[in-house]
Amino acid sequence: MFSFLKSDPVKKLDKEYGQLLEKAIQAQRSGDIKLYSELTAQAEMVRVQIQIAKGD
Repeated sequence: MFSFLKSDPVKKLDKEYGQLLEKAIQAQRSGDIKLYSELTAQAEMVRVQIQIAKGD
């Protein structure tokens, strides 16, 4: 009945994915390649979760 009030988990994951990629880019620009690779790996894990949630 109130399905329009439920938050979309894919939308939340998309936002988290974008934030992680932005942090990764900033880390790369500052020269912290280790942090860049960690953040990129985390973003990849979130991307997989997005694909699972979408059913791809």
